[in-house]
Amino acid sequence: MLSEKRGLLQLIVFRLIVVSSLLISAVAIQESTSIFLPLDKFYFVTLAACVLSIIYVLLYYWGKHLTGQAYMQVALDLAIVTALVYISGGIAGPLYFVYIFPILGSSLVLTIRGVYLTASAAAIVFGLLVEGLFYRIIPYFQPDRYKLMSFGLVLYSLVVAWGLFFAIAFLITTLSRKLRTTREQLEWARRELQIKEHQALAGRVSSQIAHEIRNPLAAIAGSVQVLKNELDVSDEQRKLMDIVLRESERISLSIDQFLDLAGPPKIALLPIDLIEILRETVLMLRQSGELNGSVILEGNYSEGQAPFLGNAHHFKQVFWNLIKNAVQAMPRGGRLRLQVERPKKNAIRLVFADTGVGMTEETKTRIFEPFYSDFQDGRGLGMAVVRRIIDDYQGTISIKSELNHGTEIVIALPGQAKPGSKAAGESQASPARA
Repeated sequence: MLSEKRGLLQLIVFRLIVVSSLLISAVAIQESTSIFLPLDKFYFVTLAACVLSIIYVLLYYWGKHLTGQAYMQVALDLAIVTALVYISGGIAGPLYFVYIFPILGSSLVLTIRGVYLTASAAAIVFGLLVEGLFYRIIPYFQPDRYKLMSFGLVLYSLVVAWGLFFAIAFLITTLSRKLRTTREQLEWARRELQIKEHQALAGRVSSQIAHEIRNPLAAIAGSVQVLKNELDVSDEQRKLMDIVLRESERISLSIDQFLDLAGPPKIALLPIDLIEILRETVLMLRQSGELNGSVILEGNYSEGQAPFLGNAHHFKQVFWNLIKNAVQAMPRGGRLRLQVERPKKNAIRLVFADTGVGMTEETKTRIFEPFYSDFQDGRGLGMAVVRRIIDDYQGTISIKSELNHGTEIVIALPGQAKPGSKAAGESQASPARA
């Protein structure tokens, strides 16, 4: 709606500029020569165009049926231009080039198809006007001023005019398409910069809190573990101690995620097996209770090998966060496909496809932002960490998701990657879920 209103306002301003320019030019030419066109009729047509502009402004601020208003403006502009061309003598007159202005204006509010429809309408209307004048179906406005033209010259001029109309339509649509692509790339770059700013903020926060929390937390967890093993406690007390240990481990995991998000990449490259790490992660999630019988696992994750050079801890973090997100997206159960593929030599493609609730457009746009999550108990760090790690390995993340129809996250890793050798901002990651 916002883009439609902006385009419509641009069209209104554009046509006001064109009408004013034509009026000033006509008056200037009229002052210098007596052979031009009837000034009173020209004033009438331009005045009608100005009155229509006022009506368009009122309709614009009314803000309803913008698409219909856009088509109406283009159609009426074609009618006004046809009237001007008729007054000036049709194809023998000086104003038939004015048809290009409605075509240019249509690019501000209509689709590419709409621009070509406008060019076609201009060609049809102008062709009918020229044919009517040539065959005397339509009388000349000032017959004494215009000489008869041969059929060949009329046809040649008409074809040239049609070619001009469609050439303008082609050029303006090509330019609009490139401009739209550039605008989308700039918007993507702006979101990427925003993500990096949030990551930098998370880094500053994590560096301040990590050392303040980690050591006391380890001391608390160790002390509780010793008391649990050495004291004769009741079952209820043992459950409370288990809660303390489990929550301490959860806080420790959050700190690790902060550090993975903010710290420099660990460069150590060791031979690892991604399928083996994936199996271990699935086992850990089952033991922790995150994976239960309501989620059915599918895919080839339980067979074969996927050798890679990297850090096992990094990919445990990636797999843990992606699988946990998928499980959370299926609160009533569902299917989760874990697939490892080799599309090229040494390259690896990891697929995580669930049948969960899917994602909204806002989620797909903001998911890599630290502290953003569409889960009720989410901390908004998981996907930011995944993004950081995949960036460091020069990988890409692509997402296919539809609300209430599940999500498919695909990670593509190049062969012989060197973590950190490519700036994170250069990777081609797509929005995903936290």
